[in-house]
Amino acid sequence: MAINIYEVCPTFENDRFRVRFFQKKDLNDLLAVYSDQKSLPFFNSDSCDGDNFYYSTVEKMTKALDFWDFSYKNGWFVRMSIEDKKAHKIIGTIELCKRVSQDSFNNHAVLRVDLLSSYEKEDILSNLLALVTPHVKDVVGTQGIITKAPIYAVERINALHKTDYFLSNERLIGKDGYPYKDYWVHA
Repeated sequence: MAINIYEVCPTFENDRFRVRFFQKKDLNDLLAVYSDQKSLPFFNSDSCDGDNFYYSTVEKMTKALDFWDFSYKNGWFVRMSIEDKKAHKIIGTIELCKRVSQDSFNNHAVLRVDLLSSYEKEDILSNLLALVTPHVKDVVGTQGIITKAPIYAVERINALHKTDYFLSNERLIGKDGYPYKDYWVHA
């Protein structure tokens, strides 16, 4: 049964990870993620009004959390923290939103996965994708899922292959008309 993620944000959990709505108490762990320069090339900032998601201070990270909360309350997107249950820390986020567009990805959920660079590993990404993917279409209310993996994101690409995503030849057309590439689809 489908739920509206903007009414009730679900929690997804397995033996290794818990993915749940972000909380203000996640600030310091999220600052470690978003100030990790090695992680930056893997963040998908396509069509995000110039934000590259590099937050190097508590103040910048706090503003980001406030914006994430505002965006959730307005139904734009949901940001969920990824907790490594064994390490007892937040190691990244997952963002979900419904894409309404004139391109091939209309009515697809955009899945953004931002991780601490030490977690950008095939087995970890496979685990997270297998945990979240089965629920995305229902909770976001879409016909498919897209996520970005540039050609250099070898570990991420291997994980996408393992979890039944395929590379699309189509381009995501941004709000400014720019055609973005490297999108993977799970139909």
